[in-house]
Amino acid sequence: MVGLAMSCQSLMTRRSFEKFMRRHFSYLLVVALCLPWVLLNASAQSVQSTVGKSKLKARSAKLARDLEELLAQDDETKRTGKNRAQVRLGRTVHTPAPKFNGETIPATEVSADELQSFIVQLTDTASEVVFQERLAQSGGRLSRRYEQMRLVKIEATRSAIRAIAADEAVAYVSPDRVIKTLGHLETTTGTVAARGATATTSTTNNLSTNSLSLSLAALTKLFSTTISTSTSTTTSSTTTVTDGTGIGIAVLDSGIDEQHFSFLGNDGKSRVTAIDYRNTELPVNKTDPYGHGTHVAALAAGNTNRWQFASAIKGAYDGIAQNASLYNLRVLDANGFGKSSWLLEALNWIQQNHDKVTPKIRVVNLSLGTPAVDSYQTDPLCLAVRRLADAGIVVVASAGNGGKDSDGNKVYGLIHSPANDPSVITVGASNTFGTDSRADDVVTSYSSRGPTRSYWTDDTGDKHYDNILKPELVAPGNKLIAARSRTSTTHLAALNPELVTYKSGWTGTAQMRLSGTSMAAPIVSGAAAMLLQVNAKLTPNLVKAILMYTAQSLAGFNHFEQGAGEVNIEGAVKLARLVRTNLSGTLGEALLTTTVLPTPETTIAGHQFNWTQGIMLGATYATGTNLMLKNQQVYGTGMLLSDGMLMSDGMLMSDTTRFTSGITLGENVLTSSGMLMSDGVAFWEVGQLLGDGMLMSDGMLLSDGMLMSDGMLLSDGMLLSDFLKSQQNLCNGDNTVSMQ
Repeated sequence: MVGLAMSCQSLMTRRSFEKFMRRHFSYLLVVALCLPWVLLNASAQSVQSTVGKSKLKARSAKLARDLEELLAQDDETKRTGKNRAQVRLGRTVHTPAPKFNGETIPATEVSADELQSFIVQLTDTASEVVFQERLAQSGGRLSRRYEQMRLVKIEATRSAIRAIAADEAVAYVSPDRVIKTLGHLETTTGTVAARGATATTSTTNNLSTNSLSLSLAALTKLFSTTISTSTSTTTSSTTTVTDGTGIGIAVLDSGIDEQHFSFLGNDGKSRVTAIDYRNTELPVNKTDPYGHGTHVAALAAGNTNRWQFASAIKGAYDGIAQNASLYNLRVLDANGFGKSSWLLEALNWIQQNHDKVTPKIRVVNLSLGTPAVDSYQTDPLCLAVRRLADAGIVVVASAGNGGKDSDGNKVYGLIHSPANDPSVITVGASNTFGTDSRADDVVTSYSSRGPTRSYWTDDTGDKHYDNILKPELVAPGNKLIAARSRTSTTHLAALNPELVTYKSGWTGTAQMRLSGTSMAAPIVSGAAAMLLQVNAKLTPNLVKAILMYTAQSLAGFNHFEQGAGEVNIEGAVKLARLVRTNLSGTLGEALLTTTVLPTPETTIAGHQFNWTQGIMLGATYATGTNLMLKNQQVYGTGMLLSDGMLMSDGMLMSDTTRFTSGITLGENVLTSSGMLMSDGVAFWEVGQLLGDGMLMSDGMLLSDGMLMSDGMLLSDGMLLSDFLKSQQNLCNGDNTVSMQ
């Protein structure tokens, strides 16, 4: 009886189940199909939420790590009773004590009770008046405001800085750091071909369409035009030379000798405007006593194709955007040194006035830097350049000259600030060996390699490294010849007379040779100006994406060394012309005025190469034709290209609200085969960049934030000035054949 009862109950259960399934099968099917997506999305959201909370935790560590080390040394001095010299002897490195116009930079040689400069980030809700009152109670004073950035410079003692940082109005405190210089083009970069583009406009019944004919002939044939006619169409052709006309490039450096003939405009007047950005410590100067800034500006926008130049050099040492307007904001002194606060003042002026000058400032060149101590999330310089990018300004920065150690060994992870910020176009240096053909081009030995190793520390003491793939591009930077400042006492030329390559005739035609990523950055700044001339609607992210997509991948070099590859201005200008000027910003809308991409290849000096056809995205890269056929949400302002990625269970995937389909993310950092970005041999797993900890590449161990950037060794938060090493890279470069 019991068995029969159980059998009946089982039968009724099965019938009830079948009835339930018949009634609710469709609903269950939907749930089954959607459940994996829901779980995946929840996982991704959980990761994003965790990352967001971690970033908030970063703000709880209010002191920069090099400042923490100085304070720890102060504590050790008090605890042991040793004098400062004895404490320093126990350290492997120490910091020099630079003074600028009486102001002191925080350093080991400076007493903790002496007033020194600090950069303070205020919280969004802070009252500056209340903060000033509390600062005065601590014996400090506010010496400068950077209104556009929620940053201030203060003078205070180190002994009081912990109490100041504890104020609820303070988000972060960092020392006022030292900044330093880092120190045939038209043909080898593709500028000549890009410059001779001709636009043809056809008008029929008040409806206009635009087409483009691009001549790749020799210089004398650059301005060929294409005119199409028919009985129903009125066609006019205008030859527009792409030379940066109407675009302002701000050069923040040691100054620009505005009377050098390389900077004459088509009207015979100087294209340089000296800007007084209220830096009382470094007054406005229309010359260049150090000599670095003039050379940099000439590479970006110099023009030697003027009657003032002798036939021997006429047209030989032209820059990229030959008719761009230059804004001179001097942030380095006669010895090539400056302070973070000076650079912040200049960046703040640009933020306030970039659209109030004529022409507007659309590009900022930073051929300088300081060791990347803080994560880009808290570094004051990074925050400042991000504001510029959000305002529609393309910021280009040199990667640094820390690609090898004193023994010549290859080094990774030494990108400096502000080049470590993801909004910046970071540029490394390539070596052309003085040939127009790019078949022999390589990355220089000294060019700083990624990834970025700046980090922040959470409440538990765990370090979180930025680990961003940098640089984005490389450009010629070895032994480049350009304008030499006319100042007879120019520091660089006086110390290194062998650098002067031409000084016959007027001093306004003198040329000199320099090397470094400082020289590579203005090549890309000039390229950005050309892109903005042909398409003023391009955003900074789109300028960056186009430059990367059209670059040439150099065989034998990995993404840490060359990023997307060597800049290709001919290809970039060609693609930029096709980008629609009436984009609404909608994800997936047509990006170009055509439905077909141009042939992704370029020929320069008889050498044909493929475009890399990909872009760098934070810790990885992306490929796919839809990068240029469809508008991506991340091309807008106020975003980073890497904002289009999600991470789930340690894996990267594209965010479908910001990237269209048809885009593939890379799984490995590759050593290139010289073809596409996705072609090559695996060098490093992307997954390891997403974690925190240390990296090992080519026998070089990078751990606990040990960095070297631009001749400065950063170890345990302390700095060692190595000016001779930096000068050697700037003056000598790689000892190979070069442009003559």
